[in-house]
Amino acid sequence: MQMVSTPLDTEQILTITDDRFLSAFTKKVFQSGFVWRVVEQKWPAFEDEFFGFNIEKILLMPDEMLEKKASNPAIIRNYRKVAAIRDNALMINDMSRQHGSFASFVISYLGGNIIDLWTYLKKHGVRLGGNTGPYALRALGIDTFLLSRDVEGYFRQHKLIEGGLTSKRNLTIINAQFNQWRLESGLPLQSISQIVSLSCGDNSRQIE
Repeated sequence: MQMVSTPLDTEQILTITDDRFLSAFTKKVFQSGFVWRVVEQKWPAFEDEFFGFNIEKILLMPDEMLEKKASNPAIIRNYRKVAAIRDNALMINDMSRQHGSFASFVISYLGGNIIDLWTYLKKHGVRLGGNTGPYALRALGIDTFLLSRDVEGYFRQHKLIEGGLTSKRNLTIINAQFNQWRLESGLPLQSISQIVSLSCGDNSRQIE
């Protein structure tokens, strides 16, 4: 079980500040469709350029400043992804004001339908659909399964789903199955997801 990791507990999640959520979301947005290694190498410059992802400072940035930063070769020059930083800062700020912190908002989804949190990020955030939002949550240590190719392969091989992976029907089936496994095993979604991934598919020797 050494290759299986465990997520943070509730108290640990509550220590994650809003700026760290924005940082994690932004990193996964830029890693999507790009070489992850390059993003990692440039990440210190991202932190510097965007004030450590301080939410209040980000929200004060006018379009002209975003455009200027998007042209900086120290980071990855993609204006649409840069503009998403401010949009996602607004989402985080709105929920933080309502719940006391964005971490508290996230916790309200744990233990039940994690796909509802995915849906919220997709609907109210920018460029956080698909696997981007879930991978950001996992990077932060928040308990979630991932729809990796191996996990998808398991559900298809056992004829539990058909058609589009991210249809509402299929996501509900997958979420319910993971919740059942969690109930039976006592393991977190993250660990179960990794076990499924390691036991099925071409990437079975790799950890999620």
